[in-house]
This record gives sequence, structure tokens and C-alpha cells, in this order.
Amino acid sequence: MAKNKADVEYLKLAQDIIDHGSDKPVFFTPEVLAEYKKKGEEPPFIRSVFGRQIRFDVSGYFPLLTTKKVFFRGIVEELLWFLKGDSNIKYLIDRDVHIWDEWAWKRYHKWALENEPKADMTQDEFIKKLISLPESDEFVTKWGNLITVYGKMWRRWPASDGREIDQLGWVIEGLRSKPFRKSYVISGWNPDFIYDMASEGNKNEVPPFCHTTFQFSVTEDDKLNLGLYQRSADLFLGVPFNIASYALLLMMVAQVTGLKVGDFVHTFGDVHIYSNHFEQIKEQISREPKEPPKLKLNPNIKEIGDFKFDDIELVDYDPHPAIKAEIANVGGYDEKKKKVC
Repeated sequence: MAKNKADVEYLKLAQDIIDHGSDKPVFFTPEVLAEYKKKGEEPPFIRSVFGRQIRFDVSGYFPLLTTKKVFFRGIVEELLWFLKGDSNIKYLIDRDVHIWDEWAWKRYHKWALENEPKADMTQDEFIKKLISLPESDEFVTKWGNLITVYGKMWRRWPASDGREIDQLGWVIEGLRSKPFRKSYVISGWNPDFIYDMASEGNKNEVPPFCHTTFQFSVTEDDKLNLGLYQRSADLFLGVPFNIASYALLLMMVAQVTGLKVGDFVHTFGDVHIYSNHFEQIKEQISREPKEPPKLKLNPNIKEIGDFKFDDIELVDYDPHPAIKAEIANVGGYDEKKKKVC
């Protein structure tokens, strides 16, 4: 049985971090630190290395890890949400995908503590309220909105003249007409939305984009390749999602531009393992990779915005059992101290 190359590269990187990483503190806002204190827990630290790269030939296999079950439905729904240019988590939570819950709740929780303590809610209460209300409800439109998230920057980048720029749409049209240009870059890094650089009204609790920028490039035989630079990467929880999500995006863009699928090249800045994930990652390293799954797209879809969940089919996925771990709600802006966290 052929081993999944995605697992092999991923587990090599995991062992590299364990063996050679530096232990560093994580920055949390006071509200999040208070939650750890309430639970009687110490906040985690990270062990990290800087500057690594892994590569996957997506034409040969779909790089979804098999050494633990990965929540593929969540990957697909999140990517479809990005492709809509949406920044409100209502779309996700209505589909029972809770990847972004913490960051929306943290923004509301901070506001309630400072302005109306009686209106404060636990995260579960907050999400249940969002689910119970219609999309058009004022509470949903205000508090479900992350203000800035990948999809908004990809599809509705806020220009200085008031326009919203569709970066991904521009790239797709370019790949169709002038495939060999070198400028098909999509950026998520916008200082006007990041911590104390942000304009009033743009400050929010979502960390500066981890997926800073990505680039499409066509090489010989009309192969479309995708390179991602990720400034910060949570290896255990985040990176398995990231690999599969960008591999899927590559396949979707290749289909709608009439190009062949090539490589996904994943370049990391700070790639790390949280201290409360050490035991989980060691268990994963002990497992033997299995044969990779296949992925099929509905061949009738010709526009990126037309993909629906049922147009994406995962075939022959037989992973080891899932390994659970807690996400760390990092980042945020401490207005009182003017401190970047």
C-alpha cells in the first residue's frame, strides 16, 4: 500500500519541531487569560521553528492526512465561505462548522465586559443565539461579523477609493487569458485591519492573517501551481486543514481556468506546536500513514463561485481515528494598554 506523502512530510516537520524547536510564550488578551484562570489552567506556550517548506503533487494524490481523521466537511464549508467573500460566521454555524466561533465571541465578550456586563454570555450561549436568529437580524449582522477574514480580503479587498477589489476573480480571468504572467498574487495582509495599525472601526479580535499571501503560477504542460506563504502555523490543528484547503482551491481554480493541476508548495515562517498538543502530536507520529484518498470535482462547474458542497467528493478516505485537542484563542487588541497581543 502506498503511503500518503502528505503524512510523511507533515510528520517529518512535526519531529523537526519537537527536536529543534524553541519554546516561546503565546500572547493572549486579558479576557482570554481570565478564562484560563477560571478553569484553573496555565495558558500554553509554543515550540517553534522558523522557515520550512513542504511540497505536494496534487495531480498525483489528494494531500489529506491519514494519521488522524481530519474534519473534511469543515474544510470544504470554510473554503466555500471564503469564496463567497463572506465575513459573518452565521454561514458556518448554520452548517455546524465552528472553526471561527471563538473569535466572534471574544469580540462580543470584550464589548459586554466593558459596556454592559449583564448582557455577557458564555461562548456556547452566544453561538446558540446566533443560530436562533435570522441572517438579517441586527445582532447577527453586528456580532457574527469578523470584520476581516480571508474571504473578504480575497474577494472584497477594501480599496482606498471605496471599491471592493476581487483579487481572486482578477487572478482567474488572468489565468484564462494570459496564463504565464508572474503577478497572480493574492494578499491577505492589510495593515489597516491589523491591531494598533488599524483604522477606527477596523480593530478586531481576529489575529493578523496567518496565510499572508499566495501565488498561482503556470509552468510547462499548462500545469497550475499554487504557493502559500504562511507567517504563523499551528501544526497540529491548523496545518492539516491548510494543506487540504489550498490543495482543493488549486484543483478548483485549475478546473475553471482549463489548466492542469500541478504542485501545492507550502512555505512557513513560524511553524509551531502548542504545549497542550505535545502528547497528541507524539501519538500521531507513532501511527503508520495509509494510502491517500482521491478527490473528485463536478466537471460541469466552470465558475469559482458556482461550486457547492455536493460538487466536491472525497473518495477512499480511510484514516486513523481523530485526535482531539483544544484550540488556543490567540491574538487580539488590548485597547486600554494599546498592546498588540
